[in-house]
Amino acid sequence: MGRASFTAAFTIVSFVFILINYDVVSCLCFSNSSHRTTMFLPLFPPKDPSYRSSPSRRLLQKIPPNARMALHDDLLLNGYYTTRLWIGTPSQRFALIVDTGSTVTYVPCITCKQCGKHQDPRFQPEMSSTYQPVKCNIDCTCDNEREQCIYERQYAEMSSSSGVLGEDIVSFGNQSELAPQRAVFGCENRETGDLYSQHADGIMGLGRGDLSIVDQLVEKHVISDSFSLCYGGMDFGGGAMVLGGIKPPEDMVFTNSDPVRSPYYNIELKEMHVAGKALNLNPLVFDGNHGTVLDSGTTYAYLPEAAFAAFKNAVMKAVHSLKQIEGPDPNYKDICFSGAGSDISQLSKAFPPVDMVFTNGKKLSLSPENYLFRHSKERGAYCLGIFQNGKDATTLLGGIIVRNTLVTYDREHETIGFWKTNCSELWGRLNSSPPPPTLPSGLDNTNSTGSMAPTLVPSGSPGYNAPGEIKVGFITFYMSLSVNYSDLKPRITELTHLIAQELDVNISQVHLMNFSTKGNDSLVKWAIFPAGSANYMSNAAATEIIHRLAETRVRLPDTFGSYRIFEWGIEHLPKRTGWQQSYLIVVIAFSVVLILGLSALLGLLIWRRRQGSPLPYERVETVVREQELQPLT
Repeated sequence: MGRASFTAAFTIVSFVFILINYDVVSCLCFSNSSHRTTMFLPLFPPKDPSYRSSPSRRLLQKIPPNARMALHDDLLLNGYYTTRLWIGTPSQRFALIVDTGSTVTYVPCITCKQCGKHQDPRFQPEMSSTYQPVKCNIDCTCDNEREQCIYERQYAEMSSSSGVLGEDIVSFGNQSELAPQRAVFGCENRETGDLYSQHADGIMGLGRGDLSIVDQLVEKHVISDSFSLCYGGMDFGGGAMVLGGIKPPEDMVFTNSDPVRSPYYNIELKEMHVAGKALNLNPLVFDGNHGTVLDSGTTYAYLPEAAFAAFKNAVMKAVHSLKQIEGPDPNYKDICFSGAGSDISQLSKAFPPVDMVFTNGKKLSLSPENYLFRHSKERGAYCLGIFQNGKDATTLLGGIIVRNTLVTYDREHETIGFWKTNCSELWGRLNSSPPPPTLPSGLDNTNSTGSMAPTLVPSGSPGYNAPGEIKVGFITFYMSLSVNYSDLKPRITELTHLIAQELDVNISQVHLMNFSTKGNDSLVKWAIFPAGSANYMSNAAATEIIHRLAETRVRLPDTFGSYRIFEWGIEHLPKRTGWQQSYLIVVIAFSVVLILGLSALLGLLIWRRRQGSPLPYERVETVVREQELQPLT
């Protein structure tokens, strides 16, 4: 859908859907541009906003655990971020779009007669020993036979998803301290439009509503009423997500988010500054319609007409030294500039800072990567990623605004917090490590060979090892890519991030061991080391990584060409003999004594020199000590 026609389509589709009385929850709109994929704000709120009706969520006596989950894909290339969710026993993995505007989580079902080809196999209820259909009741819409609950979702681009509701064990990955939980989700029997053609399997609903995965976990008292998203920066993609509360950094900037004002996650935006100067706008310009909405289901940012005109003029005035050029797609009148260079870290020298000021006086400072996207046809050129929202008075702030920003949706206290950070290094900066979770009692966690269940990363002292386990030092594997050395070398950092995301490990664990070329192909040897300061990784974690490598679960963007992974293996830690251990102790002791002795001798020389008489005055013509090579005059 073109940008200019969005408002008209909004009005027409709204009228049609109101007549049909569908329970429309979110809107995913993807442009047809070859270089751009766009997602838009949901059209309608849930019919029954009873998400705050239960007082039980405020009666938590202690801080529950949380679920740490990696984000994958690239916001501007894919139009969305996905996370991995495991459903069933044995578990089946799915790549789901993270959407704060949706209130239901759904995946394609094996019985689906009209579902596209997605990233992972469809869900097979009969293969899960813990699956149960949600039977028809007065709180749900039932099928024609009035046997099972169903769901139907319509989207602005006339995409749709419908199916039955089921309940099963949901697992959150091996970085999560939250144990697997039972949850209700949708099992698709039909999908149309962009939902049919997208690469991702389905949707993970983080919005407000009884079917939201967040609301379900809060009602079970297993997480606090909060979640956080952290989107990767320009050219890196990926990121991190936390279901549940975290200790906010001291310098996190908060703004109110009133659930009564809008069913979406809104913030109280008052002013925008460009290059330190406030835009000449009425503060009410950001409070029209739904107000200012923060939505992970929107790729770019969209301002009301007056606000966009003021923002565009201020930016163009600040970048007068750059050359304005045409955008990469003639279907859009993008505002683009060349001459800024390809180094992202230097963009702030060419483009102005932008500040978003909230009603409490706090402000969120945006770097150029938060309002620009890279020109796809001209090197060193960038375009504005903030557009006019037609005639709609709503301010939409999509994922581009919060790249490399931790965003905490504290629903319990009705606030949203922002903290600028490197999302690829989020866990290290937060300086916390979750303990291993325990499975719910009576849960059968048997793994299948076709779909490995998420394993749990060990934490705490690395000295413990279960009887019979092998101490895995690190895992190695080779990757062959049909990309030549000159093209691949500048993208090694990006490739490292992608491998870490696909193997569900920290970026610090992935090490490049060797690099060689043959013709136009490249051969890279990688090693996956234990997390943190651990000397080895658990057998369970090592097995999960090997399964991902063996089952070709590592998916790279098409820009890396064709690739192949082979010769993966485990490097064991050598077991030291008693003689080797004693020898090591002797060497360390000798080194300590030697260092102490040299330090004492050096101290004695300095003391004796200070006690002696000063050197006598000598004429310039005299060859003095330490000056034998000085020419005489």
